[in-house]
Amino acid sequence: MRKVITLVLICILCQSCKLSRFAYYNFANITDHKIFPSRTIEKPTEAFHFSEATKPFIQDSLSVTSNGVKKQISFEEYLIANKTVAYMVIQNDTIRYENYFNNYQEESIVNSFSMGKSVLSILIGCAIKDGHINSINDPITNYLPELDNEDFKKITIEHLLNMTSGLDFNESYTNPFGDAATFYYGTNLKKAVSNLKVAYEPGTRFKYSSGDSQVLGLVLDAALQQQNISEYLEEKIWKPLGMEYDASWSLDRKKNGVEKTFCCLNARARDFAKIGRLYLNKGNWNGTQIVPKEWVENSTKIDSSGANVAYYQHQWWINTKDNSFEAEGILGQHIYVNPEKNVIIVRLGEKVGKTGSWTQVAQGLAAKL
Repeated sequence: MRKVITLVLICILCQSCKLSRFAYYNFANITDHKIFPSRTIEKPTEAFHFSEATKPFIQDSLSVTSNGVKKQISFEEYLIANKTVAYMVIQNDTIRYENYFNNYQEESIVNSFSMGKSVLSILIGCAIKDGHINSINDPITNYLPELDNEDFKKITIEHLLNMTSGLDFNESYTNPFGDAATFYYGTNLKKAVSNLKVAYEPGTRFKYSSGDSQVLGLVLDAALQQQNISEYLEEKIWKPLGMEYDASWSLDRKKNGVEKTFCCLNARARDFAKIGRLYLNKGNWNGTQIVPKEWVENSTKIDSSGANVAYYQHQWWINTKDNSFEAEGILGQHIYVNPEKNVIIVRLGEKVGKTGSWTQVAQGLAAKL
């Protein structure tokens, strides 16, 4: 009987690359850049480097509770215990703290997961500036006419940016039959998008959805026409910002693949920090306006008008407590930006750990600077 059950399971899994991948890899990992096809995003010939402090900032020991017992541990011990692989604190363009753990180094690649959504938003702003996209008020069917359902015609680019599209998307990361698994492990994102349904009137409620970000990526891909998204990122952001390393963006499939824009930009901590620096300076990079200032301001402000929520705007998370904002990804990936303190904090990890909130950790550090 056991052999029969095993055979049936194998037959079911073989019918779907998505299920096979899900069964084999089980859950998203920061090394997933190794399992998906990707496009390379090349670094420039000259890199921008943050200065390094002569006296690095090191957080005092922390009080933690383990098995009902309180004890003091160092900041490094805290990071290690909570599965961190990279942590950076930058203030006034100076690295105040930088450390790597669990065999990760400065040059180690980490999957951004949903931090990639914020990078996608940056590219949308660039595409509007360059005339590839007319306006965020455009219906998405202007760029994706194959989505000819009447419900899709009501969805605008702004709806996708603010997660108010009304798309019915199952964000579960543990359900092998859910939409998130289909988008992450599947091999045909365009087909997966075409199978989505509109559950409620666009612009009437907020619902965090990776489906919105992937549709937004397909809009950008269609708008660019002569370039793919990785090439556009290389031209508009990666080379102008003086990134220190090549990056890559995972694709749904090798031949004629499209970027997984809801996730999966693979890069290093220092280069992720430069994304934070770009927005800290309102889209300006050493005197050159890379992204329109108005776009950055609209993406990082508190706006609860209409169906918008105060804590999310244009694929960025907004913190009302300290007027900071951040890009966030599953497993605790963060690019935290605090304009008042002129601080950027990057945290990359294998898991969130037991911190409760890496945002709160960053806010606590920033408050001491």
